[in-house]
Amino acid sequence: MKHFLLKIWKALPPKLKIFFFHLLRPKYMVAVAAIVFDKNGKVLLGKHTYRKCCSWGILAGNLEYGEDPKNAIVRELREETGLEIRVEQLLKAVSAKEDHHISLIYACKIVDGVFQPSAEISAIEYFSPDELPKMLSTEKALIQQLVFEY
Repeated sequence: MKHFLLKIWKALPPKLKIFFFHLLRPKYMVAVAAIVFDKNGKVLLGKHTYRKCCSWGILAGNLEYGEDPKNAIVRELREETGLEIRVEQLLKAVSAKEDHHISLIYACKIVDGVFQPSAEISAIEYFSPDELPKMLSTEKALIQQLVFEY
């Protein structure tokens, strides 16, 4: 059966192969996140307006189609906070298989701007990694892991 299917596959036009390839492959949403530490080692968190509980969290957003991930996190922070950042380095890529989600976590520095509340982020504040507010357990664990690793 496998040999028969391979013969059919070889006979298909390239555009049809691409169509089937995209149809059958899993799709992932790609998120980008900024980890910003101040000179005292405190991490910058945003108060997310759309979360019912655990409103404090990492500043993040989604990649637009065809967008460079570094440009995406710069855009997201500008849109959500009014802050201009510089992307320092990729710290971690995390795949959440169960919900088809990949997050690219970047170390960033604030280079300009004044916080402006938005529809998504109502406040920002620096927190000690040892005294994080109530937040999603996955984000809390990520921050504590990054502090330990870097």
